[in-house]
Amino acid sequence: MAQEVRGVIAPGKNEPVRIETIVVPDPGPGEAVVRIQACGVCHTDLHYKQGGINDEFPFLLGHEASGIVESVGEGVTDVEPGDFVILNWRAVCGQCRACRRGRPWYCFDTHNARQPMTLKDGTELSPALGIGAFAEKTLVAAGQCTKVDPAVSPAVAGLLGCGVMAGIGAAINTGGVGRGDSVAVIGCGGVGDAAIAGARLAGAAKIIAVDIDDRKLGTAKKLGATHTVNSRETDPVEAIRQHTGGFGADVVIEAVGHPETYRQAFHARDLAGTVVLVGVPTPEMKLELPLLDVFGRGGALKSSWYGDCLPSRDFPMLIDLHLQGRLDLGAFVSETIGLDEVEQAFERMHHGDVLRSVVIL
Repeated sequence: MAQEVRGVIAPGKNEPVRIETIVVPDPGPGEAVVRIQACGVCHTDLHYKQGGINDEFPFLLGHEASGIVESVGEGVTDVEPGDFVILNWRAVCGQCRACRRGRPWYCFDTHNARQPMTLKDGTELSPALGIGAFAEKTLVAAGQCTKVDPAVSPAVAGLLGCGVMAGIGAAINTGGVGRGDSVAVIGCGGVGDAAIAGARLAGAAKIIAVDIDDRKLGTAKKLGATHTVNSRETDPVEAIRQHTGGFGADVVIEAVGHPETYRQAFHARDLAGTVVLVGVPTPEMKLELPLLDVFGRGGALKSSWYGDCLPSRDFPMLIDLHLQGRLDLGAFVSETIGLDEVEQAFERMHHGDVLRSVVIL
C-alpha cells in the first residue's frame, strides 16, 4: 500500500523549496523503500533548484543519504528490510560493455526505480539523481542501496553518497595518488576537502590546498593539507611549483569546474603528472590549451565522475576506515538541521558559510 510522507520539493526554477506530502508506492521488482535517517545538502541539489540540471520540475530534492531499508520488491537479494544502507546514484547494470570488461564504475546503463513518486494530486516528481532523499522515505532501485556497518552515525555515512566519495575517489581511484606523492587541490569546498582527505589517506607527502577563501583553507589544513595557497593573493601555479622543488605536483585535482582553474591545474603539474577534473563545469564553458604543451608535458588529463567509485567496494571500506579513526568523516558536517531548514541551508552553502549541512530525520 502506498505511503504518504513529508518531503522537500523544488516547484519551479529558482523558486523557494517547500515541504509537501509525497506519495511513495510499494516497491516493485528490483526496488526498495528506504526510511531516510540523514541527508546532506549538496550543491547538486541547489543546481536542480536553479534549473541547472534540467527543467523537469517539480523535483524531489536530496540524494546524499543514509537510512534503513523498510521493504523490498520481487527479486531483490542484496539487501533486506532492516539493513542500514548508504544510497548511491550509480546502480550498475552488470551487463553493459563497461561492466562486462570489469570496469563497472564506468557503467553506461545505471538505473533508478521504475515507479514514480508523486504529489497527492498525482503530479509526478523527478527525484534528484534518481534518489529524492529530502523525505521521510523514498523509493529507489535496490542497486542504489549499499549495506554498511550500522555502528556509523547516519549523519556522516550519507556524505559518502555523493560529495565526499567524489573527492576521495578523485584522489585515490582516478588520480592514483600513492605514498610520497605531491598533490595539489584547487578549490576547497566539500569535494576538494574530501580530495585532500583522500590524498592524506593514500600517503601523499605534500598536499597543497588552493582557494580564495582563508576560512576554507583553514578547514583544508585540518583535513590534511600540508601547505595552503590563497590564489586571490598569490599565483597558484608558481606557489605549487615552489612547494614542489620547482617541478609541479604529481597529481593536481581541480575541484572548481572552471576553465581558468583548469588551466592553472594543467600548468601546475609536474612532467608526466596527472590532472583530475572533478569540479562540474557548466554547458557553455570552453577550454583552450596549447596542444604542444598537452603533447610535450606527457602524463594524463582525466575527469572523475563520482570519484570513479564502485559503491559496493568503496562505501564499506571507507566506513570501516572511519570507524577505525583513520578517516574523519565527522569533520565534514558543519551543522545538522531539519527538513524545514533546507532553503536556509542553501543560502549558507552559497555564501561559503558551511562545509556540509545535514538534514536529520
